[in-house]
Amino acid sequence: MTTLTATPRKASQPGIVTNRAVRKLAALALIAAFLVPLAAARWANGTWPDALTVDLSDPLAETSDWIIDNRDTHPLFLYFLGHVSNTVVIAVRAVYLALLAVGWAGVTAVSALVAWRVAGIRLALGTATAFLACGLLGMWVPTMQTLALMVVAVGASVAVGALLGLAAGLSDRMDRVLRPVLDTMQVLPAFAYLLPVVLVFGIGVPAAVLATVVYAAPPMARLTALGLRGADKEVLEAVESLGTTALQRLLTARIPLARKELLLGLNQTIMMALSMAVIASVIGAGGLGDRVYQALASVDVGAALAAGIPIVLLAVVLDRVTGAAGARLGQAPARNTRALWAYALVAAVAVAVAGRLADRPEWPDGWVVGIAEPVNRAVEWMTDHLYSGVPVIGGTADWAGHFTTWVLDPLRDGLQWLPWWSVLLIVAALAWLIGTWRTALTAVLAMTAIGVLGVWKPSLDTLSQVLAAVAVTLVIGFATGIAAARSDRVERLLRPVLDVFQTMPQFVYLIPVVALFGVGRAPAVAAAIVYALPAVVRITTQGLRQVDPAALESARSMGATSTQQLRQVQLPLARPALLLAVNQGVVLVLAVVIIGGLVGGGALGYDVVFGLAQGDLATGLVAGAAIVCLGLMLDRVTQPTERRTAKGA
Repeated sequence: MTTLTATPRKASQPGIVTNRAVRKLAALALIAAFLVPLAAARWANGTWPDALTVDLSDPLAETSDWIIDNRDTHPLFLYFLGHVSNTVVIAVRAVYLALLAVGWAGVTAVSALVAWRVAGIRLALGTATAFLACGLLGMWVPTMQTLALMVVAVGASVAVGALLGLAAGLSDRMDRVLRPVLDTMQVLPAFAYLLPVVLVFGIGVPAAVLATVVYAAPPMARLTALGLRGADKEVLEAVESLGTTALQRLLTARIPLARKELLLGLNQTIMMALSMAVIASVIGAGGLGDRVYQALASVDVGAALAAGIPIVLLAVVLDRVTGAAGARLGQAPARNTRALWAYALVAAVAVAVAGRLADRPEWPDGWVVGIAEPVNRAVEWMTDHLYSGVPVIGGTADWAGHFTTWVLDPLRDGLQWLPWWSVLLIVAALAWLIGTWRTALTAVLAMTAIGVLGVWKPSLDTLSQVLAAVAVTLVIGFATGIAAARSDRVERLLRPVLDVFQTMPQFVYLIPVVALFGVGRAPAVAAAIVYALPAVVRITTQGLRQVDPAALESARSMGATSTQQLRQVQLPLARPALLLAVNQGVVLVLAVVIIGGLVGGGALGYDVVFGLAQGDLATGLVAGAAIVCLGLMLDRVTQPTERRTAKGA
């Protein structure tokens, strides 16, 4: 096949040679032909060779011992880290005591007031209902603990993220430096952040807050930089022509023009902070997450659900309020809004004072509705009637067992059976085909690091769970996304469901799967599928709906059927969105598969949980580093990289 712009020499070559994918595979085959015989001759066994493994147990144990021994004496801890830790503890405790002092009535009234002011009366009523439900479930004090942690963590995350975003938005050099760092931070599972901060700050609130800040700051930084860089050039030029300084242009033009991106960054930071604050209960954060963690450890589904519902309510309220505030940004305020605000503020303060005068700051015990016992009875009924023995379809335990036996076990055994060098070749081929040689090199080095750390087999076990979950997620997600893209009614029905599912923290997904499937690898995979589905469905739907209408009209005018339009026009043109859906599905699945170590998922997730629970930081840190490498490899293998130059490809 030739083109109008091809040179005579290129036109004379076979068409297959000009295919970039084939050239890449041919180059990789030449490299493999040289290296594979050497590796096979030197290490006949297919497993990762011991000679290429570095035992970090002793150095990590020595480092851990040194940190523990010097926490009270070394200047780094005395004059810096110690002050950071104390500041965090004081801030969280101050917010928590303030919330308790205001009382349940005051907190509910003030929260509803804020929601009404920024989002309208409907969300104000929803906010009040959500806080009242937390009290009715007997979770008022844990909710206030989580809220106090959230306030401090979100404040610090927004400050750090805004400063980084400001630097990246105003400096091309800082943007180039920060971009790979933020890319890496956003693909790492939340569990990977826990152990490093535990090593430095120990178990407790400071470690939980700082892990949350590290996890939640990147979206604020990214969106701040995006907003500053996307400011209208004509407006900036007009402001500059007035003789303003750089600081004045920033304060009067750039930041106001980037308000929507800044508010979206705040929304994303709040949601990620809540998710991480719940997960951080594993390292002593307390609050609602600790109740869920303790209940899951004893397989008490009722208690876990009683704590999980307030987490979901808190997430939905925070998401809706910040989202509505962003949607209303820039609208003209209603008349007499200042007077209404003053009246509402007086009413909220009056409610808080009345609650204090009535000596009822804490939620009354007589108003608590216990749901743990009824839920556990329902779980017992499900165990007796749905776990197994259901005619024709079998029970949920049967499904989990079959999925483990027919899918997870063969996939894990197959990956572990493959020679280690063949796994590296497959990773290199996939990453190079979808990206550049730098992408392939990064992916291969990440997998190599896993082998060097000595956790090759557990990592392949985790990888098998990720691949199985991603396959199911993509099949269901693409099918649902196509249906939503082709039907407005289906999209309207799915929208509230997807909204709720996307706001739920990762931890909460473990509760229903434990109730339905018990513990094991299959429940961990099921939780990962449910967590990743909303993102895949949304991205697929959006990609298909954004296909050029002219292309579809042209296909219809040629007599193409609906199926032909989908297969030959919509899917090819939506390829970038579909690849993004795959990438996001992989990253989200990995995050929950790792947390699945809490419910019997095993592999790397179990090693992290074991290291945290037993204080074996060497085991936990090695597993955490392997998770980082696995996440980096999966991101590079599934994230298309545009070629900047022909040479870079």
